Amino acid sequence: MSKDSSSRTPPEAVISIIGAGMNLHGDTETDGSLRIEGTVRGNVRAGKSVVIGKDGLVDGSIFTQDAVIAGRVSGGIHALSRLELQATSVVAGEIEAPRMQVEEGASVQGQVVVGESVKPTEMHGGDVRKDASKLDGKKGDPKTEPPGKERSFG
Repeated sequence: MSKDSSSRTPPEAVISIIGAGMNLHGDTETDGSLRIEGTVRGNVRAGKSVVIGKDGLVDGSIFTQDAVIAGRVSGGIHALSRLELQATSVVAGEIEAPRMQVEEGASVQGQVVVGESVKPTEMHGGDVRKDASKLDGKKGDPKTEPPGKERSFG
């Protein structure tokens, strides 16, 4: 029996998971959503969303539409729509998002740019996966800029 190609799940509807105890070295890219419970050492690009569990770690930058962070990120977070930092989150790097929610207890070290002044065309040309590579190494990235701009929420 052959599958009918019209019944395929669209790529943006797919949720990929990097499970607890899993270590990934290298950049990841998906059209859909990515949930990280393990460790990623590299940049993460997701067309729809990135969710990092409380034990999750990303050592690299994140480029996505929406992000929910409960774990640790050592690198920039560039969200085209919304960023949520939960109480257990620890972020060291530049943050760019039009909207941001920060729970009490979250920790942020780095430059934070939030609000209407952050427009998708300025950030990624509207395409998270294609144009996000322009932001790698951008000013404010803790790997390319000396420390000094620190802010802690909690």
